[in-house]
Amino acid sequence: MAALARGARDHAVAWARSANGGGQGKGYLTVPRYNRVLVKLSGEALAGTAGSGVDPASLARVADEVLSVRDLGVQVAVVVGGGNYFRGRMADGWGISRAEADNIGMLGTIMNALMLRGALTARTDIDVRVMTAVPIHSVAEPFIRLRAVHHLNRGMIVLLAGGIGQPYVTTDYPAVQRALELEMDALLVAKRGVDGVYDSDPKLNPEAKRYTKLTYDEALAVGVRVMDTSAFVLANEQDLTMHVFDVAAAGVMRRICEGEELGTRISTKP
Repeated sequence: MAALARGARDHAVAWARSANGGGQGKGYLTVPRYNRVLVKLSGEALAGTAGSGVDPASLARVADEVLSVRDLGVQVAVVVGGGNYFRGRMADGWGISRAEADNIGMLGTIMNALMLRGALTARTDIDVRVMTAVPIHSVAEPFIRLRAVHHLNRGMIVLLAGGIGQPYVTTDYPAVQRALELEMDALLVAKRGVDGVYDSDPKLNPEAKRYTKLTYDEALAVGVRVMDTSAFVLANEQDLTMHVFDVAAAGVMRRICEGEELGTRISTKP
């Protein structure tokens, strides 16, 4: 299924509106170009302007965006970060080891996944499952690849938390790894405060140019930083298509799945 979908291109099926359809002429029923996607959310995406904790409005908006993709008939999994609670690089300031700090960060991702599950289940009857790399059986399932695939095939939304269960990596790496394990057609990387990949920092350079398309080799050659190098290299080696966009832009996640070229698309070939 994934092999067929990976090469699929967005196409439109024309349909004639009925006499009482409220419009004239022809409309278009868009067939999604992807059958299965993984959304990478940072913890900050749930924090809003506060930058920490969870903002109810931001949580609600993210839940609506995820459901808008699922409503297309696309199978959806989400990897969520935990930086709105704690980051491994804060270890020195707290006087604790990096490994311990990363363990705390993993728990933060689980908290975010549970919050997102709550927001989703309040909005839909679709089954939402939280699966974690760190066993925590009373509130979530352990991540088992074939079980996750089974959930997706049955139309459930799968929230993946706990990173990969090991320290010294950010959630960029498990986002790519889980996308490959679950045979995702694309990885949707939701950034906070930036609507794609630029040739320089748009916050510092008002003349910064946003790329609409990039190959992995081009991105590495010009030195733009999209995510952790180890995750980026893995995505390149395994031919994973990636879309980078602004998490705050309403409807972009769905429109990307419908075939629009929004944000920046990164792939192994032009």
